[in-house]
Amino acid sequence: MKSTALPSYRPWARRTALMLAGLLLAATALLSLPGHAQTVQLPDFTELVERVGPSVVNIRTTEKRSTAAMPPGHGGSEVDPSIEEFFRRFGIPMPGRPDPRRGGPRNNDDEPQQRGVGSGFILSADGFIMTNAHVVDGADEVIVTLTDKRELKARIIGADKRSDVAVVKVDASGLPFVRIGDVNRLKVGEWVMAIGSPFGLDNTVTAGIVSAKQRDTGDFLPLIQTDVAINPGNSGGPLLNLRGEVVGINSQIYSRSGGFMGISFAIPIDEAQRVSEQLRANGRVIRGRIGVQIGPVSKEVAESIGLGQPRGALVNGVEKDGPADKAGVEAGDIIVKVDGKAVEKSGDLPRIIGGIKPGAKATLQVFRRGSSKDLSVNVAEFEADRPTRRAAAEPGTPPPTATAKSVLGLTVSDLTEAQKKELRVRGGVRVDAVEGAAARAGLREGDVILSLENADVVDSKQFAAATAKVEKAKSVSVLVRRGEWTNYFVIKPGK
Repeated sequence: MKSTALPSYRPWARRTALMLAGLLLAATALLSLPGHAQTVQLPDFTELVERVGPSVVNIRTTEKRSTAAMPPGHGGSEVDPSIEEFFRRFGIPMPGRPDPRRGGPRNNDDEPQQRGVGSGFILSADGFIMTNAHVVDGADEVIVTLTDKRELKARIIGADKRSDVAVVKVDASGLPFVRIGDVNRLKVGEWVMAIGSPFGLDNTVTAGIVSAKQRDTGDFLPLIQTDVAINPGNSGGPLLNLRGEVVGINSQIYSRSGGFMGISFAIPIDEAQRVSEQLRANGRVIRGRIGVQIGPVSKEVAESIGLGQPRGALVNGVEKDGPADKAGVEAGDIIVKVDGKAVEKSGDLPRIIGGIKPGAKATLQVFRRGSSKDLSVNVAEFEADRPTRRAAAEPGTPPPTATAKSVLGLTVSDLTEAQKKELRVRGGVRVDAVEGAAARAGLREGDVILSLENADVVDSKQFAAATAKVEKAKSVSVLVRRGEWTNYFVIKPGK
C-alpha cells in the first residue's frame, strides 16, 4: 500500500514545496525594500513600562457591611475583591451571598469589607488621581497602593457617573505623574498599551492596537475601541500611546462570558480631562440641557422626508415647559445643527448641549415638514431624568365619532379634545386597527399619526383624503406619537 500511495502524493508535495519556497523568496525581497523594515518591526514596550509604570496605582475600596448578612465561610476577606468588582459592575449578586436588593438580616456590628479592586493613574505630584466613577461608587473607604508598596488612604474629590470619571486625592508629595496625550493625533491601527490590576494582579501590562475611534456605545462620551486585553480590575487604568502619554481611561469591555473577548473601550483623555477639571474645581460636573428625548435618523426615514443623508437627532419627545418647549421645538423635529455645529448623529446632541454653559443661548437648526428652521433656546442645567407618563384618554370620554379606512392598512379615528390636550397636539388621528403594509412597518393600535408625507394630519376625514392619493409603488412617511415618544415610520404600500 505504501508503494502505490507514494507516487500520488509526491507531485503534490513537490508543488507545495516550490510554492512555499517562492513565497519565502518574495517575502524576503519585499522586506529588503526601503521603507518596509519599519512596517514589520514590533514595538518594544519595556522603556514605556519603566517610565510610566510608577504613575499607575492600584485602588481598593471597602464598605461597611454587616457580618451577620453573610453566611459562614463567605467573609469579605475570603473572596477575591476583583471578582466582587466584576459582579457589582454588571449588577449580579455574588454567589453564596444574599442579594442586597432583597434585604436580609443585619446587625449593628458593621465592619469594613473589601468591596472591589480597580486601577488609576496619578495626575499631579501632589496626589490627584484619576480613575473610573464605578470603581469608587458607594465606597466608604478608598485605599491607593503605589508601585513602591505604600498604601495611602484617599478621599473622593468627585465622581461623575455620566462620563464614568472620578478624581481621588492622597496626601503625598513628589509623586510620579503621567503625561497627557493628544487624542486627535491617535490613529486607528496605532499601537497602544494598558497598565492596571486585572483580577488584583498589580502592574499588569497588556498591549494591542486602536480598533476604532468615536465609537458610540450609548454612553455620554464617544469611546476609543481597542483590542488591548482588559479584565475586571483594569477599570480606571491608563491607555498609553508609544510616546508614553495617556490617551484614554480603560473603562469597559464587550463580553458574553464576563472575560476579555478582544474588544475593550477607553474614555478619551481630552473628555476625561474636562470632567476632571470640573470635579477638582466644583466637586461635580455642570452640563447644559434643553429637555428633549431623541433618537437616530435612519437612511430610509431621511430619504422619505426629504432630509437626504441620515443626520441629526430626531426629537421623540419634548419636556413640557422645558427649554426646548419654550423655544418652539416640536416632537418630530430633527435637530441638525447647534450654533452652526453639525449634529452628525443623535449621540452628538447631548454632548454638544452638555458642553454649553447653563444660562447661555444656543441656536438650533431643525428640519421640520420638509424645510429648515432656526430656533433660539435658553440652555438649562442638566438634572436627573424625569419619569415619563403615557398619555391616555380621560375616564368616561365618549368614543370617537369619525372613522376612516386607509389603503395603507390603517383604521383610524378622530382624537377627542381631552386626548389632544393630554398629548399636547393640535390634530392627528388615532390608530384603531392595523394590518398589511402599516403592520409590516411597525405601527400599532393606539398610535397617533401626526403627519403624512410632511403634511400635518388634522382629522380622519383629511387623512382619508390624503391616503387615497397614495401611489402603491411609493413609500410613505408618517410621524407617529406612541405614549411619550414620537418617531417616523416608512410604510411601503406595494409590498
